[in-house]
Amino acid sequence: MAKLKTDWVLFLTILAMVGFGLVMLYSASSAVAELRYHVPPYHFVVRQLLWAIGSFLVLMWFKRRDSRALDTPAWAFSGLGMVLAALVVVYFADPRAHRWFQLKGLGSLQPSEFAKPALILFLAYFVSRRKEAINSTGTLKQALLAVAMLAVMVVVADLGTALVPVITAVIVFWIAGLEKRHMLRVAGMAAALVLIAVVSRGYRLGRFVSFVDPEYKYISIVDPKGWLKSYVERSAAVRDVTYQPRQSKIAVGTGGVLGVGLMQGKQKLMFLPDAHTDFIYATVGEELGLWGSVAVLGGFLVILWRGARLFVRARDDFGRYLALGVTVSIVVQALINMTVVLDLAPTKGFPLPMISFGGSSLLSTLLCLGMLLSVSEHEG
Repeated sequence: MAKLKTDWVLFLTILAMVGFGLVMLYSASSAVAELRYHVPPYHFVVRQLLWAIGSFLVLMWFKRRDSRALDTPAWAFSGLGMVLAALVVVYFADPRAHRWFQLKGLGSLQPSEFAKPALILFLAYFVSRRKEAINSTGTLKQALLAVAMLAVMVVVADLGTALVPVITAVIVFWIAGLEKRHMLRVAGMAAALVLIAVVSRGYRLGRFVSFVDPEYKYISIVDPKGWLKSYVERSAAVRDVTYQPRQSKIAVGTGGVLGVGLMQGKQKLMFLPDAHTDFIYATVGEELGLWGSVAVLGGFLVILWRGARLFVRARDDFGRYLALGVTVSIVVQALINMTVVLDLAPTKGFPLPMISFGGSSLLSTLLCLGMLLSVSEHEG
C-alpha cells in the first residue's frame, strides 16, 4: 500500500479557518440570537459546531479515499441526479422559498449547495475523457445540457448559488482548451440566463439598480414613466436595498487597521442584517480590522496556492481537473462574498466558505476540500 502524503499546509489551513469561523460566528450571532430569536447566545455556534463535526467526518472519509476511485460514471452522474431530484422535491417541500429542508435540531438543509461538489465531480470525469475533443459539437452539447439543467434548477431557488457552479464550469472548460468562439457563446447564454433571472424577481432587480444607479438618474432617461422603479418597489422583499451594503461599509470602516476588538463590534447589534451569515466578513473587518480581513483572505489564497499546485502535479487528468474545480469553486465564492461585503458588487446571498453560519455550506465546502486532499494524499 502506497504511503499517504497529507498536505499539512492545506489541512491545517482548513482547520484554522473552520475554528476561526466558529469564533467569529459566536461574536456575530450571540446578540441577534437573544434579541431577535430569543434563544441562548450560543444557539447558532452550537449548531454550526455540530455541522462542523459531521462535515469533518465527511472530509476525512474523502481524504483517505484514493481520488481515482471517484473516477467512475456512478460518482459522476449519480451526484448530479441526486441533486436534481432534491431540488425538485424541495421546490414543493418549501413552497415559499424553494430552498430548504427543515431538519429538527439542526436547522435546515439547502440542496442547491451540493450542486457544487456534484458538478465538480461531473466536470472532472467528463473533461478528463473528452479533453482532446473539447471543441467538438457532441462534447459541447453534452456538457452544456448537464450544466444548464443544473443551473436552471438552482436558479429557481437561488440565483447567487447558481453563479458559483456555472463560473466554475466556464473556467474548467476554458483551461481545458475550449476555443474563444465557444466561450463567447457560452458566456452569452449565461448572461441571458442571469438577465432573465434578475428581471423575473423585483428584489433581485432592485439590488442591481441600487448598485449601478440608486437614484434612478440614468434609468429615468430610458424609462421616463417609471415602470422599472414601480416594478422594483412593488416587490414585497424590497425595503431599502442600499441599507445593508451601507451598514457593511460602516462596519468595515469603523474597524480600521486594528479593529475595535473581538466581541466589541456594534453593527451586529441589529444594525447589519445577516451579520452572522452572508455579511460576517464585515464583522471580521469591524472587530479585527484590516489585519483580520487580510488573514481571512490569506487563508483562501493558501487554498488557491495548494489547489493550483495540485493541478500541476496531479498524476492523472481526473485528479487535475478535480483539484481545479474544487479550488475555483471555493475561491470564487469567497472572492464574490468579500466583493459584495465591500459594496464592490450588487448585494447577493453568498456565504463566506467555512466562516459564515450555514450547515449546508460548511458540509459542501468540506466535502469538496476532502476531495482536494484526496488528490494530494495519493499524488505521485
